[in-house]
Amino acid sequence: MDTSRVPPEPVEIAVMAKAPQPGYSKTRLIPALGARAAARLQRQLTLRTLATANAAGIGPVTLWCAPDTGHRFFRALQRRHGLDLRAQPDFDLGRRMAQVFAENVGAPLLLIGTDCPALSVEHLRQAALALRSPVDAVFITTEDGGYFLVGLKQPCPAIFEGIEWSTARVMAQTRSRMSALGLRWQEVARLWDVDRPEDVARWQALQRGEAGLIGVEE
Repeated sequence: MDTSRVPPEPVEIAVMAKAPQPGYSKTRLIPALGARAAARLQRQLTLRTLATANAAGIGPVTLWCAPDTGHRFFRALQRRHGLDLRAQPDFDLGRRMAQVFAENVGAPLLLIGTDCPALSVEHLRQAALALRSPVDAVFITTEDGGYFLVGLKQPCPAIFEGIEWSTARVMAQTRSRMSALGLRWQEVARLWDVDRPEDVARWQALQRGEAGLIGVEE
């Protein structure tokens, strides 16, 4: 058998997303943007993330919805892209992430959110490649001390325990947990996410730059 022609093992992608509902999504940005604009931002970021995940072509994409799968935005995405929709459990962030991995059917899995517009197809492919190597986990870290992507070959709820979520200590504490558990991991990129008003300006500049590139190509 010519193993060079065997396709690589699929790596599934789970996307955790909040419904773009005013007052519910991107709440830390509501004082600066207003509830409706924050919800529109959530919608834009979710669409971009799903487009990137699908374009990566590394495996099936599942959308984990909060508070549930019933929002019309999620239903429209399901019809348009044939997505598998699942409801996020009503736990804290660490337990929610652990549950996503626990419900995975066995293939390596990358878990991402929706607030990192700098994420590219190549980033996801690099993360998938890392999971096919002799490591237990892969991360894309963020400039604020956290991480945007975590990938695991198999569920390991212990790495999500004892972490001070939404602080600058998240990734440092996660590294300590991984070391204590004797696990091997790889960090394939460090990106920025959209959590503060200055991040919104960065996102808008990214959009303008991409629009300019399209104009040049046309």
